[in-house]
Amino acid sequence: MDSAIEVLVFVEQPNRTLYCLLCRLVFQDPVITQCGHTYCRKCVTSRQIEKCPVDNMKLAVVVNNIAVNEQVGELLIHCKYGCKPSQINLGEYEVDPEGCPFTIRISDRKEHESQCGYAPVRCPNNPDCPLVLKMNLESHLFNCNLCKCDHQRYGCHFVGTQEQVEAHLSQGQCAYDSIKDFLSASDDKIRELQMTIHQKDQEIGFLRSMLGKLSERVDRLEKSMEMKINYMDDNINRVEKTIVDLDENQRTFSEELIDHERNYTMVNRELSVINARLNSGAAGAYDPQQVYKCKGTFVGHQGPVWCLCVFGDLLFSGSSDKTIKAWDTCTNYTCQKTLEGHNGIVLALCTHGNRLYSGSADCTIMVWNIDALELEKTIPAHENPVCTLVAANNMLFSGSLKVIKVWDLHTHQLKRELTGLNHWVRALVANGNYLYSGSYQTIKVWDLNTLEIVHSLQTSGGSVYSIAITNHHIIAGTYENCIHVWDKNEYSQIETLTGHVGTVYALAVISAPGMTKVFSASYDRSLRVWNMENMICTQTLIRHQGSVACLAVSRGRLFSGAVDSSVKVWQ
Repeated sequence: MDSAIEVLVFVEQPNRTLYCLLCRLVFQDPVITQCGHTYCRKCVTSRQIEKCPVDNMKLAVVVNNIAVNEQVGELLIHCKYGCKPSQINLGEYEVDPEGCPFTIRISDRKEHESQCGYAPVRCPNNPDCPLVLKMNLESHLFNCNLCKCDHQRYGCHFVGTQEQVEAHLSQGQCAYDSIKDFLSASDDKIRELQMTIHQKDQEIGFLRSMLGKLSERVDRLEKSMEMKINYMDDNINRVEKTIVDLDENQRTFSEELIDHERNYTMVNRELSVINARLNSGAAGAYDPQQVYKCKGTFVGHQGPVWCLCVFGDLLFSGSSDKTIKAWDTCTNYTCQKTLEGHNGIVLALCTHGNRLYSGSADCTIMVWNIDALELEKTIPAHENPVCTLVAANNMLFSGSLKVIKVWDLHTHQLKRELTGLNHWVRALVANGNYLYSGSYQTIKVWDLNTLEIVHSLQTSGGSVYSIAITNHHIIAGTYENCIHVWDKNEYSQIETLTGHVGTVYALAVISAPGMTKVFSASYDRSLRVWNMENMICTQTLIRHQGSVACLAVSRGRLFSGAVDSSVKVWQ
């Protein structure tokens, strides 16, 4: 009975919904798979069964099933030291009336069994002593005649009962007792030296590896140099021949140069006319070939930044450190105030009027007054973390596990729940008369007036993590590194943008007359800039040291928050 997994005797038979369909046992470390069903993690990752027995889809772990894990943890079982092998059913266990009488929850079994007095232990004095119960060990040690002196490790050979050992030490019979401090200090020094030797061995091994690589590199450089020397010799011969030809053609080149100078003057004149027309156009100073550069960094959070929101000259950022910071975006990029109140990670932010709304892993929505930067109200919103927020039509929409809740922005009362969603609602965007939600591999389009579904879009590139809406397109970033683009009016997919090598966590849009740019943020630590006129990536921004998790735009500027705890400004 050494393994807590092998000995499992329930006080009452568990509900059948808590049994895994693959191993037919009560769930152990339950996970939700890509098809939406729950199985033991070991059953899914062992690869012995590759397809779901319910819908025949490929099994792949998506997220831990915390709710089922908590239900299993509440089940009552008998302590394993109160059980014995069954005489009837081979491989099963039954209650031992002579063992531990306690019943415990599965979640508490490790703590109880590590301290259980009925646990069998061996005598530390002699491995040949029979096993004794932990609660009887103290009396056994007192009577055991094979107790060793405390200084046995230094060389003392005295053996006797515990009482005799105490007398041996107290009466000064042990020759090692007087030098125990010296011996202990020597042991410490020896351990330090051994650790130092181990570190030096590792350094020597590393240096040897580097030396081997350097030797290989030198060999490659020598071979490359020989090839280059031979190549240069051939080129020198060609150059010598070419010099003769150049002398003959010098006169011709001079004439062509005069023609090129004349043409260059004409081109400059035409460029001046084009620039004048561009500067007087509707786009003003907007440069369609603009290159975005990092203009500053907000530093102050003690954990990853998961969400951003802009209000006037203020930028709000939510973090794993459970705080929201308000930053000045006009002057010196300093933090104006830190808003504290949440008991979990801040996952979502949005504004309406002069109020800021924040959603958290603590399942609440907090309402903040932006003018005073003070907390006004806390709304117990969901039974699971609040993943995303958006405000539209005097309504606040909050997304969580398989549900979108609709709140009145004036009274903060719950108006309605939008259901029929098959997973976490990770993306919510309001545009025009419609609300767009992303859950698993589905984007649902809701009418903001009736709160009814008017269309559904399916993706093939993993779960939807982000959504953006332009004048002509619906854009979605997915778990499997892709960005899908649909026609906004026809709801037909027209393009898939590739280039990222990690989940596309966030999307943002900056539009100008005749030009729309979409920005994407990814787990691969980069941001990409996409020209939506020709559907190509025009720039890759790499400055963050961790996954880029969120984006916000304001006045032509782009703000990005990342797992490296910083927020960067691009323009």
